[in-house]
Amino acid sequence: MKSLFDTVSRSCAKVVTQSYSTSFASATKMLAPSIRQDIYNIYGFVRFADEIVDSFHDYDKALLFERFDQDLKNALEDKISINPILNAFQETVHKFAIEQEHIDAFMKSMRLDLTKSDYLTDAEYREYIYGSADVVGLMCLTVFVQGDKEQYESLKESAMSLGSAFQKVNFLRDLKADFEGLSRTYFPDTNLHELDEASKQSIIADIEEDFAKGLAGINRLPIEAKFGVYTAFRYYKKLLTKLKKVPSAEIKNTRVRVPDYVKASLLARSYVKYRLNLI
Repeated sequence: MKSLFDTVSRSCAKVVTQSYSTSFASATKMLAPSIRQDIYNIYGFVRFADEIVDSFHDYDKALLFERFDQDLKNALEDKISINPILNAFQETVHKFAIEQEHIDAFMKSMRLDLTKSDYLTDAEYREYIYGSADVVGLMCLTVFVQGDKEQYESLKESAMSLGSAFQKVNFLRDLKADFEGLSRTYFPDTNLHELDEASKQSIIADIEEDFAKGLAGINRLPIEAKFGVYTAFRYYKKLLTKLKKVPSAEIKNTRVRVPDYVKASLLARSYVKYRLNLI
């Protein structure tokens, strides 16, 4: 029965989310049930693509990625895939008419991670960010507004800014893993061998500008999505606050994290603000 397979596929997407990112899974739980599963479905897809290029070092990553890409194309065309993650994703794509351009841009950035190590210009950097993060925000926004084109257009720039902010925080937090483990440097015009305080502050200022634009959009999100997205926003803002306190000379050797008790506190305070209509 296809319906049973679809149920199993959705469950797999949820398990992937919970297994790979407890923080994102917690924020997704704060979304309305009507849209929660579809965000799991999107996350499962982007996580699997990212894992291929970042983690499978003992295998032919290029070959695995091309197979995944072909399976994705088949899933979108056939509206079914024996890969349960792609089966769940195609369901969400067709339900909300997620734009093919967004999927293509994401896959383009993931493919760059197979071969490209340095982003030397601002244009290269922003193109990568657009594909790896901004379009993921737009996919989620498409679900949040549930087909309302006018609302989507009014929130599009804010969603992209929030996606950029989240990704840049990840880059700053994961400098050691990206630079030493994967030989990648994403920030242009930045010497990671000798990261100075001025360079670090420039990166942080750019992220804070993205956060400010993203928050303006959160305030106008549909009620079904507002609390969950605001919870994720607060978590990443806390990460950035902790990163600010790490000296530039040490940030490459430190992976900052937010303890579970702090996450619980952030969630509680976010809920109070949400209930009091302060966001």
